[in-house]
Amino acid sequence: MEGLGINLGYLIVQIGAIIVLIVLMRGFAYKPITRMLEERQARIAKGLEDARQAAIARENADVEAKKVIDEARAEAAQIRSDAVIQAEETASGIVSKANADAKSILANASEEALEERNRILADLRSQVASISIAAANKLVGESLNEKRQHEIIADFFAKVPAGVAELKGETAEVTSALPLTEAEKNTVKKTVNIKEVTFKVDPAILGGLVIRVGDQVLDDSVASQMTELRESLLR
Repeated sequence: MEGLGINLGYLIVQIGAIIVLIVLMRGFAYKPITRMLEERQARIAKGLEDARQAAIARENADVEAKKVIDEARAEAAQIRSDAVIQAEETASGIVSKANADAKSILANASEEALEERNRILADLRSQVASISIAAANKLVGESLNEKRQHEIIADFFAKVPAGVAELKGETAEVTSALPLTEAEKNTVKKTVNIKEVTFKVDPAILGGLVIRVGDQVLDDSVASQMTELRESLLR
């Protein structure tokens, strides 16, 4: 070895120093560096995973936000639709109520007008009766007592015509020229002998009664008698 110019002792010392250096580097440099690299790699991996999770969360948030927006739009559209329907129903209800109120007012007005007319006619009855009695007194040349006067008035306005017993049915409508008294109505009901009897006033018939039971009509009015008399005179 010495012939080659190599100092064996020095070589051994250098080899030992190198081995010691390698051991020292492995213990004090390599492991920490390796650990540092592994930790850095772990941090990078965690960062990438966090970024991936954040991207997923952002995507889910976008989807959820879109869902919330769509639901809000749908709910708003439904609210508008319900509001329109409710407004239309309210308007329709107001119009219907207005029409019903108008009809009710007209019906009440007509009924009140009819009642007022009947009241006026009832007030005129005594005057008509007095004129009729005065005319009758003049025609027959004698005075009629009060009882006979009432009988004539009752016959003229409320006498039930013959043949009424032949009328058959459940309801009857009795028309008079002037409103009948309660006593006259009770007499008519007993004579007609039908379950339900209604009364109406029509001054156009002048006097007498017109009794209608279903399609059956018994017309004993003064207007009808005058028409028959006029037609007989024209023959």
